[in-house]
Amino acid sequence: MDLKDKNIEKNVEKNKHFLMSVEFALQGVKTVFDEERNMKKHVVFGLFALLMGIVFQLSISEWLWLLLAVFLVWIVEIINTVFENVVDMFTDFHFHPIGKKIKDMAAGAVLVTACFAVIVGLILFVPKIYQLFFN
Repeated sequence: MDLKDKNIEKNVEKNKHFLMSVEFALQGVKTVFDEERNMKKHVVFGLFALLMGIVFQLSISEWLWLLLAVFLVWIVEIINTVFENVVDMFTDFHFHPIGKKIKDMAAGAVLVTACFAVIVGLILFVPKIYQLFFN
């Protein structure tokens, strides 16, 4: 077995070290961020919401709702990207009605999650903005 075969064998083995697992996971997050423009938008909106949480000095329970909403959108966008890549891999980038259905459902999950995040944001921030201008 030459060096190339050993490297291939090493890459298909289960991660034996925690730090290797973390490194691969971080690479996955970086890949989604680099390749998906929607992920970039979700990160910008999420960071803006977190900044507004600091500005409006949210309570602990408000922070929990905000963090849940922001991280759910990010997680579902990552899962959506996984589905898109798996469909593209299996269809070799050719149209397939079931592949379209899978991609549409995954995109729908992102949409529903983003709507949830907007609702949470409105519930948290509209009363605080109202108080700022009308009290």
